[in-house]
Amino acid sequence: MHSSDTADSQSSGAIDERFMLRVFAGFALMALAAVGISAGGKLLGRSIVLAGHTENTTPHEIVIGNDVLVVPANAIRFERERRDGVAPNLHLYLRWPDMSGYRAAAREDFNHAGGRRSILFLSFEPRMMSRDMSGRYDPIYSALIETTARPGPGGLRVHAFSDKSGYANELLLVGPRNGGAPFVARCLSGPVASELLAECERDIFVGKELSLTYRFPVELLADWRRLDAAVRGYAGTVVKSAADEASASRQRFGRAG
Repeated sequence: MHSSDTADSQSSGAIDERFMLRVFAGFALMALAAVGISAGGKLLGRSIVLAGHTENTTPHEIVIGNDVLVVPANAIRFERERRDGVAPNLHLYLRWPDMSGYRAAAREDFNHAGGRRSILFLSFEPRMMSRDMSGRYDPIYSALIETTARPGPGGLRVHAFSDKSGYANELLLVGPRNGGAPFVARCLSGPVASELLAECERDIFVGKELSLTYRFPVELLADWRRLDAAVRGYAGTVVKSAADEASASRQRFGRAG
């Protein structure tokens, strides 16, 4: 019995240790993400610099890990990314609400003329976490926010992060959804937020192994349901399955069948 108890104790200890390592890793990644929204926000200042706008709608086929994206050139934010082939990530910008890339008629929106804020910034990259932002609410975010919340736009709850959370000058916005995980977004607050084109961000899982982070102006929170649906819908049109690409290849080379 003593040997059995010892073995059980050792097994339990190993399980606890593995669990704590996973929790620690999760919080470490969350700390990096906290830095990410701040750094990402600083890159989205009062003008969209270094974008090199184009009206060219030629589609580019970009491979990120095990996923393939087919995106028109005018939706790709950086000129260096407008090419076919393998890439570590992909950055897009789209005009809200039509979810379209750059065109001359929308020049003022893309150049933030007159204080316009109607551009969404989308970043596709390999998944680094086991859960997207909605999935992280219960196991992680709920332990880092103040329990009381104030009402926000569109029925959202606005939570302040605790002083020890590491999310300085950020708010967590949570929206209930029937039969699913809540809508969760983080927004910068304070003086720095007024200097940005997109002070809020949310990440979702798309494709096979992709994480999509989209950044947006705080004014769009009032329409968060339509916003999230539009981003998911757009991702569904540009992220292609292997079957989609095989069919497209047969059509391009005249071997349909």
